[in-house]
Amino acid sequence: MRRPVDHFSRRARRAAIDGLPLQKTPRYWAGGVSLLLAITLSAPALAGEPVALPTSRTDLTPKDQARVLAVTRPTTDFTKPEPFELMQGGAGTSEKDVNRDAFSQSSANITFEEEGTFKLGNALFRKNWVSSPSSTQASDGLGPLFNERACQNCHLKDGRGRPPEGDAGSTSMFLRLARDAGSAEERAALAGHEALNFPDPVYGSQLQELAVPGLKGEGRMRVDYQEQKVTLGDGAVVSLRKPSYTIENLGHGPLDPRTTLSPRLTPPMIGLGLIEQIAPADILAHADPDDRNSDGISGRPNIVRDELSGKVTLGRFGWKAQTASIRQQAADAFAGDIGISTPEMPKPWGDCTEAERDCLAMPNGVQQRLGTAEAPPPVMDLVTFYSQNLAVPARRDLDRPDVLAGKKQFYEMGCIACHTPKFVTMRGTPNKAQAFQLIWPYSDFLLHDMGEGLADGQRVGEATGSEWRTPPLWGIGLTATVNGNSFYLHDGRARTLAEAILWHGGEGEKARDRFAGAPAADREALIKFLESL
Repeated sequence: MRRPVDHFSRRARRAAIDGLPLQKTPRYWAGGVSLLLAITLSAPALAGEPVALPTSRTDLTPKDQARVLAVTRPTTDFTKPEPFELMQGGAGTSEKDVNRDAFSQSSANITFEEEGTFKLGNALFRKNWVSSPSSTQASDGLGPLFNERACQNCHLKDGRGRPPEGDAGSTSMFLRLARDAGSAEERAALAGHEALNFPDPVYGSQLQELAVPGLKGEGRMRVDYQEQKVTLGDGAVVSLRKPSYTIENLGHGPLDPRTTLSPRLTPPMIGLGLIEQIAPADILAHADPDDRNSDGISGRPNIVRDELSGKVTLGRFGWKAQTASIRQQAADAFAGDIGISTPEMPKPWGDCTEAERDCLAMPNGVQQRLGTAEAPPPVMDLVTFYSQNLAVPARRDLDRPDVLAGKKQFYEMGCIACHTPKFVTMRGTPNKAQAFQLIWPYSDFLLHDMGEGLADGQRVGEATGSEWRTPPLWGIGLTATVNGNSFYLHDGRARTLAEAILWHGGEGEKARDRFAGAPAADREALIKFLESL
């Protein structure tokens, strides 16, 4: 018997799986009917404690599991759009007008009261923090070293950042500073998931270009590009720009010789709450670390320690899947980007190291009457809720013949080997808005070796220096609309979607070569498909 959906929104009905309504309240959950299997990841994937992660969903009945498998199976029919493909963020998809605010809309299926919470979180996301001491004590605590004053200043319009060009600052792209283990104790910390890597002993884990009054920044990122010509199969020539990174005006002498530089462009914020509610078993189902099917794709999970719970779990956020939850990601950004302490990261001096004594001597913004952190729990609650409920925009032009032809090319060239089209989120989610939704992120959220061309040489947890998490593609076609530019990949080197594809190496090399060797019409159709996401 099918559950009545009279009180559901139109969006919820459109986002339903045929015969399986993606209801807000999972009234039919029978729980406990599936066996909890475990996958034990062994060396070299994990050199430390064995980690048991579920490979079967326990939130679904066998009947529901079969339906989920059927609806997430890749299509073979490219003559028309798939059911519910328009609503790529499930019932929470935004159908608002496409403009610069396309990434800043709230999930369409949150309650009226939650809309108020979302707006408060938005205000805090946009808030400019100030240096201490200040008359606005609730905003005290900036820095002392920092990259920006507000979250929104890096995540421009809740979208992606841009690399520094000309007089434009580098505030929406920064340099991670890290080195691998150098001692038995450090190797044990990596194996036990107590550390992802190790910071530069003087400059810490991130280059801080800005500082509060009375203090100098650590240095300034410099990017130099070398143009490389690539000739495609039909004779067309594309110019790729290869970046190299240095730091000018280092304030405390040279970096440690072992320190690596990894540029990180700020990614879009849409759909994070849905990604957080994908069942770990569904992500792990796509992992093939030993490439047992010999397709050249060997996606691996990044297994990390969730600093909030202390448990070893699946990483799914960040360019190298190094973070397990949105709240932890927000706490890391507050500490590393703005220099604001939170209960999760009680570091009122941000990324200042013991070698930077002038930084540690500066006042901080902790106000005991407001709590023991510069951003107390209510601030973290609101910013986390906001980040979890930024809606994914609806698809556009998905029934156009060239878009459908491009979708066929995307599948046949092998792009979906990493960019998994669909998932259905878990039933028992903390917020019903994310429960049991059919979503289309086009990512497997696993690590893939992308070759030397994209390698940064920096280990992050299980991720090697040439491995990156597959980034979600939803919303990618609105990059220019929202951000006024089209810079792609982790460092913004690609100026077009075609350039981004041509930078794929390693596990992405076969798909790249198929794209490069395809007729111009097929390449253009594939780009049209990406622009419709």
